[in-house]
Amino acid sequence: MTHAVVTEDSLTGALDRLVDRVRGAEFAVVLSPDGLPLGRSRQVQAKLAEEISGIVAGLLALGLAATRTCDAGALRQIVVQMSRAFLFVATISNGTILTVRISGDEVEVGDMAYEVALFVGQAERHLPIRLETAAAARSGDSGAQRRLR
Repeated sequence: MTHAVVTEDSLTGALDRLVDRVRGAEFAVVLSPDGLPLGRSRQVQAKLAEEISGIVAGLLALGLAATRTCDAGALRQIVVQMSRAFLFVATISNGTILTVRISGDEVEVGDMAYEVALFVGQAERHLPIRLETAAAARSGDSGAQRRLR
């Protein structure tokens, strides 16, 4: 069985389509489990992707602390509401993290929440490799045994 090869262009295209489908969506970024930018929509420069990765790392730390304290299962999504924008952060089953920003007077928060959930549910099409954190990689697994999904 062969698996699709994921290229930066295909991930960028998927993120662009996500942003294009919702009014007010400005950008989308996918981060590795360790917070490194893996892909970004066309509106995002490398510097902004790096800044977003730092913000998301802090949000995820707070979210994970909340899940431990509340004993309510795995962290799925964080939504930050600001006076002029929303930031959606969603965890993907393969370890990656999707971040999307929407803003404006006529934002469709419900539509964006739906599109984020849809992207997360279909992420294997865009990110078929199961990524692990650096801690897992340091445990001695060279990665040669990992399979494409």
